[in-house]
Amino acid sequence: MTIRTTRSTISFSHPFKLGDLDDIQPPGDYLLDTDEELIEGLSRLVYRRIATLLHLPAISRPQGRIELVAVSPAELDAALEKDRIGAA
Repeated sequence: MTIRTTRSTISFSHPFKLGDLDDIQPPGDYLLDTDEELIEGLSRLVYRRIATLLHLPAISRPQGRIELVAVSPAELDAALEKDRIGAA
């Protein structure tokens, strides 16, 4: 089984809350890792997402400890959309 990880940066302009997180997170830039596994046996390369991990705290607020938290991609997309339209 082949697994690939893609790292990206997401930005929040407002404080946000995700259901799996205990606390409201401050605005800032956050690293996001997406793990995908290769589905073998197909005529072309196809990957399936198996994990989405958010790095805490924000990279704009570095601390000594970094925590990786599994998040729901749908919930994360909704929080980013809510942030984009300026809702708190």
